Amino acid sequence: MEKINLAQKLALFADHWNPRIIGELNGQHVKLAKLLGEFVWHSHAEEDEMFLVLKGTLLMRLRDRDIELSEGEFFIVPRGVEHLPVAVEEVHVLLFEPASTLNTGNVQNERTRGELERL
Repeated sequence: MEKINLAQKLALFADHWNPRIIGELNGQHVKLAKLLGEFVWHSHAEEDEMFLVLKGTLLMRLRDRDIELSEGEFFIVPRGVEHLPVAVEEVHVLLFEPASTLNTGNVQNERTRGELERL
């Protein structure tokens, strides 16, 4: 059991849209990611996803509205809801989701990460 320093973990990588696992509890993964640009429209049939913005501003596009998240704010995307994360400038996020969650959900493409690095 060790404490986790988010800034130290974020300093270990520079790439975007490639979440890293930094903790686990009750079948859930705690992940860090850096985002830049537009991701891909996708949904998760079985999992809810929580995005907590640590740095920057994240635009979460939904089919019926857009939600802007600033530092210190979070949003839970309910299972089955299509969403498109957009980061005009680099955004750092903490993700909390079931261990089974695939980053691109129902979409398979070059950004799909089947095996995540653990920091």
